[in-house]
Amino acid sequence: MARDGAPSQLYLVLPVAASTVAEMDARVAAAQATAALATVLLEPDAENPPSPSDLAGLVSAIQKRGIATLIASDAALARVVKADGVHLPPAKTLTATYKDARETLGSRFIVGVDVGRSRHDAMSLGEGGADYIGFGIPAHVEDRESARERRIGLIDWWSEIFQVPCVAFDIETPEDAHDLVRAGADFIAVRLPADLPDAAVAAHLALFAAALDQPAPVT
Repeated sequence: MARDGAPSQLYLVLPVAASTVAEMDARVAAAQATAALATVLLEPDAENPPSPSDLAGLVSAIQKRGIATLIASDAALARVVKADGVHLPPAKTLTATYKDARETLGSRFIVGVDVGRSRHDAMSLGEGGADYIGFGIPAHVEDRESARERRIGLIDWWSEIFQVPCVAFDIETPEDAHDLVRAGADFIAVRLPADLPDAAVAAHLALFAAALDQPAPVT
């Protein structure tokens, strides 16, 4: 459970390329049929990104499902495609990047940040108006076990003291998700790998939904 006994919610991370954008709404539909989704984060492929018009169509389709839709990294693109906001990954200049994103999007849009393991950034950005604080494990970290324990500690610390919602990122297994739910994460971010077959989406999400003790959606 998240803070105050509220259930943790699923936050779906979805890589999107120009060649796959037309298929992504069907993936979201399959995921939503399996688990209640609070948010979808679209990560445009850096080498083969979808066009803004195609991305805008996908954003609109997901929003019509009642799911908040964010764009990774690019606040200007999030505004162009009429997403609900932007997600900012860890960076040395995260505070400045956050300020730029907020100026671009204004107060009506979501600006969420992944601070990695930085308590300083978490507190500064939480006080500065970030809509959520994320704690993750960057891909270059080799000692994954120690990093997982540190992430649990950070989320436990944050959820006990602060009111700004927290998101757990870079979750590798349903067991990790279960531990983070117990630590107080408000949202559990689950990535749908780009190479995951469409037929496997439901089974993949079902494992994580079970870790959150989510009931099956009513169909």
